[in-house]
Amino acid sequence: MDRLLRQCGADIPHERALDSISLERERGITIASKVTSISWKEHELNMVDTPGHADFGGEVERVVGMVEGAILVVDAGEGPLAQTKFVLAKALKYGLRPLLLLNKVDRPSVTEERCNEVESLVFDLFANLGATEEQLEFPVLYASAKEGWASSTYTKDPPDDSKNMSELLDAITRHVPPPTASLDAPFQMLVSMMERDNYVGRILTGRIHSGIVRVGDKVHGLHSTDSGVVKMEEGKVVKLMKKKGTCTLSVDSACAGDIVSMAGLTCPAIGHTISNVELTGRQIGDRLMAEAERNLAINVLPGMSDSYEVQGRGELQLGILIENMRREKFELSVSPPKVMYKNENGQKLEPIEEVTIEVNEEHVGLVMEALSHRRGEITDMGPVPGNVGRTRLCLTCPSRGLVGYRSVFNSVTRGTGFMHRAFLNYEKYRGPLGNVRKGVLVSMGYGTITAHALMSLEARGILFVKPGMEAYDGMIIGEHSRDTDLDVNPVRTKELTNVRAASKDENVKLTPPRLMTLEEAIGYVASDELIEVTPCAIRLRKRYLDVNKRKVMSKKPKE
Repeated sequence: MDRLLRQCGADIPHERALDSISLERERGITIASKVTSISWKEHELNMVDTPGHADFGGEVERVVGMVEGAILVVDAGEGPLAQTKFVLAKALKYGLRPLLLLNKVDRPSVTEERCNEVESLVFDLFANLGATEEQLEFPVLYASAKEGWASSTYTKDPPDDSKNMSELLDAITRHVPPPTASLDAPFQMLVSMMERDNYVGRILTGRIHSGIVRVGDKVHGLHSTDSGVVKMEEGKVVKLMKKKGTCTLSVDSACAGDIVSMAGLTCPAIGHTISNVELTGRQIGDRLMAEAERNLAINVLPGMSDSYEVQGRGELQLGILIENMRREKFELSVSPPKVMYKNENGQKLEPIEEVTIEVNEEHVGLVMEALSHRRGEITDMGPVPGNVGRTRLCLTCPSRGLVGYRSVFNSVTRGTGFMHRAFLNYEKYRGPLGNVRKGVLVSMGYGTITAHALMSLEARGILFVKPGMEAYDGMIIGEHSRDTDLDVNPVRTKELTNVRAASKDENVKLTPPRLMTLEEAIGYVASDELIEVTPCAIRLRKRYLDVNKRKVMSKKPKE
């Protein structure tokens, strides 16, 4: 996207200019879809940059109806992966005819034979997803976004006058059809994105399907129900905005085919229609409801006693939401994630995911053993083409078994493996999981944690805390080396005597603690535990802080 914007004269202040969220720049991933437009020759091109991770599939679903075509970007070295299948399935479902762009062809390991092999794999993927004859006739381009060029033929070093993105832009204008819309029809726009502004309120973004809209026009917010179309609100367009490169421009009018943002209505949300008149807590709760309004892949259900159930696509997506709220100075407790089961004909069904893993050969045994405890079933296994000593595993596994496994996987493979996962279908419940986690060390003291106390606790397991941190009853301070929980006192101080050297405690050397990130904590927390999320810290605690209460509750049968 940077290269396309720069090719068309946009001012790019830094790399990955469209990643406007701080977490996107930190993690190197796209979390939310971004809309922009560029001018190329006599054409105006509206573009939407979408995430590739399956957890953020809702971002793809809600914007795919805004476009007439798609560019499928595939790493020429790795080939199509699990997330490639996910986003491609969405594009084919809506009848789009994608263009295939093989990126990173400048790498020394990428040859013309490898590109042909990847093209065949993508063709097979198209066919397996039910692509039509027209969709199977996709054009193929080769590119190096790092060096800033695209080519319609395989090359590693194009001529100097061709080291740009012209061929990709020309391919877009040739193969992507213009929008079919009528300017004379009444104005209609489907809301696909939504955001809030402190000055103008709710901002609704979507593609105009027909007609013309101007600032000051009276419009309706409509919602389709089982009983018919219901008018939600009537208002006036107070502001119209259009993205141009990396800038947002105010415009007086827009017509069919444009992707615009408008302000003036307070009720409509994603999935609702805006048309002209002629066409017939609490702060945490408010924040969650606002997120659900603008994010199609999140659903929020109010619970009992100031609690809310948040339904999403995966722990990464929910972790991003919680991390954003933490940075906005919210404080909350989070229970462990649960999968959503189904019952059909008296049979319990659970979500199954398709998992693709690539690891070094020496790690295959450890990975397979761990996944067998998590009810994973191997469907395919073999060497990775072009990578000696690497093995690719394809398997199906229950979603509940994969919760928290990514951090374990990174640890087992020492950061050399990678894993992709995507929802497959609902299947028969595969039974309880094996032993996937040890017990924990639970504090039964209140105060400042001391090095003297931690020195005696190191042999009991892995610590999550370090001296000087505050502890309280029921707080989890480490992982026990056994399967049972152990109550300990991390604030115990050494008794003073008249023969102790003054600097004796300063010589205590402790193993660095395991400090958990929010995603790791979400995957680690057990059913009788909670995550405490504050602007300053992320802690684990027992649901019941009192040790006697925990003993009573542990004797009750589990659901």
